[in-house]
Amino acid sequence: MMTTLSTSLNALPAEHRQRLMRIAREVSFPAGTRLFEEGGHADRFWIVRTGSVALDTHVPGRRSPVIETLGHGELVGWSWLFRPYVWQFGAEAQTPVRAYEFDATSVRLMCDDDPALGMAVSQWVGRVLAHRLQAARTRLLDLYAPYGSGSGVRR
Repeated sequence: MMTTLSTSLNALPAEHRQRLMRIAREVSFPAGTRLFEEGGHADRFWIVRTGSVALDTHVPGRRSPVIETLGHGELVGWSWLFRPYVWQFGAEAQTPVRAYEFDATSVRLMCDDDPALGMAVSQWVGRVLAHRLQAARTRLLDLYAPYGSGSGVRR
């Protein structure tokens, strides 16, 4: 688990973060709960308060590998921002999770009404997206390429 300033909620300017937090809803998930399935409708997202969430991806004929584990302050879900609003990964609570939940439609409307907020949210989610895609690439190469991703220790 690696939280960086560029991908955590703290990456947003304080006034935008405060506006989003006004519509947040506190939720809890027991360990083992599926938050969403790859291919499902992306209608919300979460910021982890406590616990950990595993992102996974479907690989035909194999068990879904964990791509990344997310924890405190991290965004769970980015597909809600981009049409056709379909989850690109799956997510499961690895431990009991407490999180802030956001309704995607409400946030998209807020972003439409305030271009500065929209730009900040888009840039934040874009950084998260870039990070997640790189994590997925590295993880899949580690698992399935003949010599891995090359990022690990060679033997």
